[in-house]
Amino acid sequence: MSRYYTGPVSDHFDGVRFFDPRGAPPKSRSDLLRWMVDRHWRGAKSAWPAWAPSPHADRPPARVDGAAWRIVYIGHASLLIQTAGLNLLLDPVWSERASPFRFIGPKRVNDPGIAFADLPPIDAVLVSHGHYDHLDVVTLSRLAAAHRVRVITPLGNDRVMRNHDTANKAEAYDWDHRVDLGAGVAVTLVPTRHWTARNLSDRNMALWASFVIETPGGNIYFVADSGYGDGWHFRRARERCGPLRLAILPIGAYEPRWFMRDQHMNPAESVQALIDCGAELGLGHHYGTFQLTDEPFDAPLIALAEALHAAKIPPERFRALRPGEVWEL
Repeated sequence: MSRYYTGPVSDHFDGVRFFDPRGAPPKSRSDLLRWMVDRHWRGAKSAWPAWAPSPHADRPPARVDGAAWRIVYIGHASLLIQTAGLNLLLDPVWSERASPFRFIGPKRVNDPGIAFADLPPIDAVLVSHGHYDHLDVVTLSRLAAAHRVRVITPLGNDRVMRNHDTANKAEAYDWDHRVDLGAGVAVTLVPTRHWTARNLSDRNMALWASFVIETPGGNIYFVADSGYGDGWHFRRARERCGPLRLAILPIGAYEPRWFMRDQHMNPAESVQALIDCGAELGLGHHYGTFQLTDEPFDAPLIALAEALHAAKIPPERFRALRPGEVWEL
């Protein structure tokens, strides 16, 4: 049995596995088998394009000083945030597949929005949890070699990174721990409604989290993966870490709902999460790069526009970018 963390029992750790007291456990293996049968044998999985290139490609400046933000969507859940003279990467994945294997598993349908060689000096990396579309050990090793980066991650994921490459400078923290990154920037790990695993034997043996990033220009709430539930996690982030200027929220990988509802939001739920957390602005992610679930390629963007219209929220308040597209604030 894989063990990534040992520590005292808490309200979300039983001594072996982590859990979310306000969440839901992941689906069973029999549920997973049912989903696989539906999507592969009954045609429930929508066809995606084999290649869907973005019209954008970014070459960031070395630094962005002061309270200004420069945010680049790299693809899926990967973003670059430049502010206060610091460069932060969120859940960086430059690999061709989001998979433990190089020859099988979800494959990119577009290039990362920034070529790896064009990255500015990276000061810190935030990795939310251990699923392969978020914790990419190959990319982290490349970053360690090229940038000697500091990696902030929830408990247990540091072991995953160092087991792959001892050069990874990973620091692991529990929910509600605040980490100073310097230059007036800090990050707090906060609960999120999800789970994690790297294989069939290590389910929830590492922790998962969202992040609130404090910057001179305001607070950024990065939710990598999360179900909506009753909205408690988003209201808690507002109460504990608000006010929030920007919420980066997932809008993809949500079908079929009977399987995904507890762990992944659809666009309507992400719009409600924006309302619940009280952020002034929203930015969508987790769509259009790796096909992990059954909805069509363009469904998240269409559903987001419909949900914003229904909630009477102007589209410029909750944006969705293509890889390589930049949002400057």
